[in-house]
Order: sequence, then structure tokens, then C-alpha cells
Amino acid sequence: MSAINPKHHIERVRTDTAANLLFLLRTGQASGAPIGYLSVLLPDRSDPASVYVSPMGDGAFARSYGKVFDEVAVEYDRNRPAYPDALIDQACEAGGIGDGDRVLEIGCGTGQLTRGLLARGLCVTALEPGDQLIGVAAENLKDAGDVEFVHARLEDTQLPRESYRAVFSASAIHWVDPDLGWWKIADALAPGGMLALVQYFGLKEQRSVDDQEALLSILRRRAPEIAATWPVYRDLDCMIAGVRERRRNVADVWAWLGSYDIGRDYAADLFEDLQLATVPTLIEHTAGELNAMLGTMSFWARLSPEQRDVLMNENHALHERLGRPIRASTVAALVTARRSVIAPRR
Repeated sequence: MSAINPKHHIERVRTDTAANLLFLLRTGQASGAPIGYLSVLLPDRSDPASVYVSPMGDGAFARSYGKVFDEVAVEYDRNRPAYPDALIDQACEAGGIGDGDRVLEIGCGTGQLTRGLLARGLCVTALEPGDQLIGVAAENLKDAGDVEFVHARLEDTQLPRESYRAVFSASAIHWVDPDLGWWKIADALAPGGMLALVQYFGLKEQRSVDDQEALLSILRRRAPEIAATWPVYRDLDCMIAGVRERRRNVADVWAWLGSYDIGRDYAADLFEDLQLATVPTLIEHTAGELNAMLGTMSFWARLSPEQRDVLMNENHALHERLGRPIRASTVAALVTARRSVIAPRR
């Protein structure tokens, strides 16, 4: 991996209510500077692992697509990026947590976030329902720190009440039943404890907009059923404005950011003091690298083998036409919220 890491510049944007703060962490040299640039060199794999799941409906059935990650655990570990240290540090600062504090992680996968939590001295209880995923995580982190792996879904786990200073979830909370999950998180948090959600989202940004539109055009032609529900790419200002508008309900914020069906009104009574931090990044892929990453995404399992072959070939053709790596802009987003002082019990 090679990277150019500009000095972090931090802008703090506060809302006009003392109880609801919105923070923006921007990578750049100064206010208004170009976003950070990262060139990621991954193994040139043009043949992602093959898992096929026949089409399902929405809601609970759609959430079962999360199981496909377990079938590509090794590829997931190889091709998915870690989460920025700046966001993990910001989460620890927002939650007032550090060495020796007990935290819960929901859906640890192969340990991309877990490693960063352990590096900061946190004692992690990591939930993961996938056999292969939790096996890779345990191997990756066997000497990394104080971690207890629990092979279970959040919905099926009996957690000690008010026992964790923070609950983390990276790219996983949307696989949890939202009619139950927000309650269980609030119940597990100590008074004043923090929920921290982190994920990469597509970003609308000038340097990559043409390439991203070309990729979406391929998807519309070859897999229109997937393209119809593809998450919206927004620029950073729009993202911040949308979070500010929904800041009173962390469930609504995360549902909007990822186009997920996880917004629930009851969550507004459970959490407060919402904050946002972001690290935008420009990524460059060869077609093989792009196809390898796509093979670890849940939508890939909804494609027929024929659709996958066509998409991979089209991505190779696009790469050749461009004569350079395919560009994509992403933003790593951290949303934190504290358990309300008067949070109701379920």
C-alpha cells in the first residue's frame, strides 16, 4: 500500500442547540483544501469468491443477506479497508473512554475495527455470528489485547445491563433487527455511555464523479434490480446538512446515510448529543482490485453467476478505456450518540 497522508485539518461545526453537537473531521491542508488522497494497491484478483443467494424480499429477509460475508471471510479480510485512526481517536474522545474501559462491538467481522479498539487499551466483547469471520478475527487478533469473542447475533445475546462504556459497530448495524437492536444497545450501555457507528459511504466528488457514474451505468444496464436500490452519493456539505436535520434520532441519521430501513422513532428517546466526524478519501482501483472488493459486498450474492461475469468484464473494459485506475470517492463516517440520561427501559 502506498499513501500520501496530508496533515489533518479539523473543522468543528456546531449546531445551534447545546444538547446536539455536529462535528466534522476533514482531511486536508487547510479549510477548503482538497480532500485526502489515498492510492490503495490490492492483490489483482479478477475472480471473486462465488456465493449466490436467490432473490428475497425486503425487511427481515433482506437482512439475511448479511450471512454471505461469512462465505467470503478470507476475501473480506483481504479486500476491505481498515477504519481511519482519526475516527477511532475521535470516538474515544467523544465517549471519554480509554485504557481498561469495557466496550461492546456488534458484528466485528474479521476484526478491522476491533484491532484499533484494542490498540487503545480497550477491553472488547466482540459479537459476530459468522463462523468463518469470527475464526479469522480470532487468528488476526490473538496477541492484540483483551478481547472476548462471542459467536452470536445481538438479537440472540443476553447482555449484562448497563455494563459497557461504549458500543461500537462498523458496517454492521443495518444487519440487526431495528425493532430490537436500538433497545438492546441502550440497555447494555452504562449511564452516559456512547454508541459509535462507523462505515464507508460513497461520496460525490469532482475527481471521481465521471468514473462512479460509468460504474453505475454498467450496473443499471446489467443489474437494474440492484441499481434501483443503490445508495445515493452525496457531497460532503449535503451529508452534513442531512445529518444536522435528523440529529435528534441516531437511527434516522444512519438510515438516511446508508439508505437502510433501520430508522425507528423510539430510538429518539434512547440517545442524545449526536456528533458526526468524517474522513473523505479518493481511492484508485485496477479492474481486478475493484472486482475483488465487489465480491465481498452483499449485493454480489444477489447477482446471478452470469451477471457477475458480465459486470467483471465490463469493469475490465472500463479500466482499459480510461487508461488509468478507476477512481472512487468514499467518506469514512463516524456517528456517535450518548445514552439518554432518562432513557426508557424496554
